[in-house]
Amino acid sequence: MKRIISTQHAPAAIGPYSQAIEVNGTLYISGQVPIDPATGKVVEGGITEQTSQVMKNIGAILEAAGYSFADVVKSTCLLSDMANFKAMNEVYGSYYAQNLPARAAFAVKELPLGVLIEIETVAAK
Repeated sequence: MKRIISTQHAPAAIGPYSQAIEVNGTLYISGQVPIDPATGKVVEGGITEQTSQVMKNIGAILEAAGYSFADVVKSTCLLSDMANFKAMNEVYGSYYAQNLPARAAFAVKELPLGVLIEIETVAAK
């Protein structure tokens, strides 16, 4: 059974997609960008601040679906510049103390709204 996940504690979708979908004990979270759900605007600052907001948004969706970071099995990190990888990795790593998920990280030409990072996440129970 397919369940659509939505929370006001993460940014609303900015296109024709859901924040997350759960199917058969697996949660697929759409790529999250560093939008503060309280203001609807991209957070100010650099890659550290933007990665922190993305991870908060992912955390809010995980919680709304009844999951946690411990349930994350795969992340895909899209960066506007691989020079930001080290700083992104420091913030990202602080959310995963054990049971580290699989991950891919890519530099892309550009991201929505001119942000520096977008992360999509898969979690399973």
